[in-house]
Amino acid sequence: MSLASGHKVVPLEGEELAKQKKDFIGYKSGLVRLNPERWLFTTAFLKYGDKYYNFKFEPSDVLLMTWPKCGTTWMQEIVWTMRNNPDLGHALASLSTMARSPFIEMDFFLDDHVDFENVAESPLLKNFDIACPGRNPRDGIMLQMAELASPPRTIKTHLPLSLFAPSLLETTKVVYVARNPKDVVVSFHHHSRMIKNHGYVGSFPDFVQFFVDDNLAYGPYWLHLKEAWEKRHHPNLHFVFYEDLKEDIMGELRKLNDFLGTELTDNQLNNVAKHSSFSEMKARDAMGLDKDETLCDQKVISKEGGFFRKGETGSWKAKLTPVLEDKVDKWITRNLNDFGINFKYCL
Repeated sequence: MSLASGHKVVPLEGEELAKQKKDFIGYKSGLVRLNPERWLFTTAFLKYGDKYYNFKFEPSDVLLMTWPKCGTTWMQEIVWTMRNNPDLGHALASLSTMARSPFIEMDFFLDDHVDFENVAESPLLKNFDIACPGRNPRDGIMLQMAELASPPRTIKTHLPLSLFAPSLLETTKVVYVARNPKDVVVSFHHHSRMIKNHGYVGSFPDFVQFFVDDNLAYGPYWLHLKEAWEKRHHPNLHFVFYEDLKEDIMGELRKLNDFLGTELTDNQLNNVAKHSSFSEMKARDAMGLDKDETLCDQKVISKEGGFFRKGETGSWKAKLTPVLEDKVDKWITRNLNDFGINFKYCL
């Protein structure tokens, strides 16, 4: 089977599938690889893949693209606030970030977990009913919320450039956020334990092994990075590092202001910086997920923190043992050194 993107679909089987399903209990329907890049997704991706590829983007859209746990939610709030709420008075600002800035491909994870018959128990289905009246959630909750969002749309994705139509960058602006892989693997481990769609129950060393073997969902991370890095000079792509946002938020907001054409004053940019700060977003539970028992493991949250856990650079130092750090270092040397991307691993 092939997709509109030209990728050949290969289902995981045998020992490889058994290992994934043993450690990721959220992947109930199995997994597939999309070759030649070996992108890894749950089987439900096949229901939606061509719809993502053919999604009708508009010139007024901004697509936020990252690999998981690279600062996506932070950038969602930054961009939406810059474009819609620089004076902090917008009526919709109290809604969750995901309700205002849909996660376009979340449905291929949700299909195994959402009880479509019980709207009352699902905040996602409640939001869908409000945003998409008369639509069938089985056709994609987030996909349709992205489609029907009021312009200017700010849309989130973890998909790589190659799974969208080649016309994407000729049509709309893309903001790509990259984060150093040592912090990424630590943060994604927590996320994969907390979010039931992943349901990771294996050990941390095994998770690191999945990462360096390019066997995590959305992997390989290095190739995701490379596709965007090679397009970094395109006038419709803005490439930003998470670590630079942490180190100089106002400087990075000014660059975004130029890229987006929002023409905000320094006072408005200060509003954006404060409103999108980690402490502010955590205090208002900007994603609205931590109390959602249908999506989040409450035991993990109570012991280790929720969606907004640390938001730091360099927290990998407390988690990666010398042996695990060596594994990630070898992955970095093997995959990143050939295209010249350099990360800051602590500030």
